Amino acid sequence: MIVTDVIAFTVRSLQGFRLRTALMLVAMAIGVAAVIVLTALGEGARRFVADQFSALGTHLLIVLPGRSETTGGPPPLLGETPRNLTLDDALALRRLAGVRRVAPISLGNADISVGRRQREVLIVGTNEEYQHVRQLLIGQGRFLATPDPRRLSPECVLGTEVRRELFGPTLALGRWVRLGERRCRVVGVLGTQQHSLGVAMDEIVLVPVAFALTLFNKESLFRVLVEVRSRDRVKQTEQGIRDLIRARHDGEDDVTVIAQDAVLATFDKVLRALTFAVAGIAAIALAVAGVLIMNVMLIAVTQRTAEIGLLKALGAPARQITMLFVSEAAALSLTGAVVGLAVGQLGSWIMARTYPDVPIGAPAWAVWAALGVALATGILFGILPARRAARLDPVSALSRR
Repeated sequence: MIVTDVIAFTVRSLQGFRLRTALMLVAMAIGVAAVIVLTALGEGARRFVADQFSALGTHLLIVLPGRSETTGGPPPLLGETPRNLTLDDALALRRLAGVRRVAPISLGNADISVGRRQREVLIVGTNEEYQHVRQLLIGQGRFLATPDPRRLSPECVLGTEVRRELFGPTLALGRWVRLGERRCRVVGVLGTQQHSLGVAMDEIVLVPVAFALTLFNKESLFRVLVEVRSRDRVKQTEQGIRDLIRARHDGEDDVTVIAQDAVLATFDKVLRALTFAVAGIAAIALAVAGVLIMNVMLIAVTQRTAEIGLLKALGAPARQITMLFVSEAAALSLTGAVVGLAVGQLGSWIMARTYPDVPIGAPAWAVWAALGVALATGILFGILPARRAARLDPVSALSRR
């Protein structure tokens, strides 16, 4: 029996029981589609987090005031910050050899108004180096340009949505706006930005850091972004920051320094493990589909005993009978896998259109793994019915006993 005969026999067998064939195809397709869709979601989440952290800049260290630690005594108490992280502390970091840029940050909410138009916005107080650290785009005008960060320069840069709501179609550059109880002049408008770690960059207002500290009546910074000159100097610079702040704070180790690469690596490991986990859960559906194929094929052996007996009476060896039934199971698995792949890719495409900010897409390993597992499952669970058919006695099979 040549290959074309095997293919023709398999096709006729599947066409002879169309409802049974359709049910097995649906079962296998659901399993493969589940693997594709769930891995696409997991991989999309991982890539989204990676893109968000990349938008913060490269070789970045984040310095936060306070150190999260527990102190003795029942129950454990959270350690408090002995000293604020001040603007002078941030400026002192520029003296470190491995530091390229330092961007102090102060955050707060305030009302912004022009005439009768008013809304609440997130105010980010920083300096001119923040633009390069965060890789911000300027749509109109310029970014903050204050040579001395301690100077209370009354200027601001608006997000595109804030500019639209306050000024509509009119020009915003050079206009004065009121932030809380203070006035400042619009010197620039950000270009269209994506969300960054949950913050809508189109809906913020940037002002000089000293202006923000005065506006919110604060002394401590929210955090300090430090861009290191190269990746191989991150560890050295991190230790240098700790030593410098400790010296300035009377020997107190009261800041937390976080390396962006370390945070990203942690998120990457967690989300990659989550992707593998959901892929494994979805693969259970493939096993269920394989069991269904085995059960249906066992029933098919019972229904086709006369056909099997005729083949054996004509001289077909047990090996050929086994091959015919295994090829039928393989054809079912492969066809169902291809259909499931198409459905899964369609589902991924719909989700990508629904959530354009998340790069949803199944990784190549998931596609090949789903196809491979589906085919292997079908063949593995098809071997038992095939061997049972091959062991039938031709006389008993022809007499349907």
